[in-house]
Amino acid sequence: MTASKSPAIVIIDYESGNLRSVSRAVERAGVTPRVTSDPAEVAAADGLIVPGQGSGPSAMRALQARGMVGPLLDYIASGRPYLGVCLGLQLLLDATDEGDADCLGLAPGRVRRLPDGLKVPHMGWNTVRFQREHPLWEGIPQDSHFYFVHSYYADPAERDYVAGLTEYGVEFCSIYARDNVVATQFHPEKSGDNGLRIYANFVNQVAEWCMR
Repeated sequence: MTASKSPAIVIIDYESGNLRSVSRAVERAGVTPRVTSDPAEVAAADGLIVPGQGSGPSAMRALQARGMVGPLLDYIASGRPYLGVCLGLQLLLDATDEGDADCLGLAPGRVRRLPDGLKVPHMGWNTVRFQREHPLWEGIPQDSHFYFVHSYYADPAERDYVAGLTEYGVEFCSIYARDNVVATQFHPEKSGDNGLRIYANFVNQVAEWCMR
């Protein structure tokens, strides 16, 4: 931690994430996060984590029902650090092939199903090839293994923001990074020491934001 005051890190609860595991990972980095479905707490956060697994259309309906969409969009527009995990990446795009549903529309592109003939969901450890340096994966070796559980993958139209790539029948975006937004297809909270390092780096990133 680089700030004297603990930053306010919020984990959005929309009944689609492994909230306890994410919360524990943040606690290991020295901060007790707030797990909430209250839009006002999202608006007041210094750092925001959107976890999730399961159905993209169901996740969007849950965010809408909780009045979270507007505060989430406003939060990202403010420039404060955002970390998305699994659905927290996919929901950033325009739409998903799953139910042909709209997503948040913050990143041009579409969420696509993994190719036919593969075992789906893609579940287990796989390597991530970083496409550039970034504070979030500082100290993590190239081609490190992370844990995946997904049947769909994000296909951003703007390839410059694809910051990590993974191969599973198709080469897909496993990390998206643009300005204050970073999101992973894998689950850092299930990925051992390297995953914990990502959460620790995120906490430091939020602390540095608070010092501005």
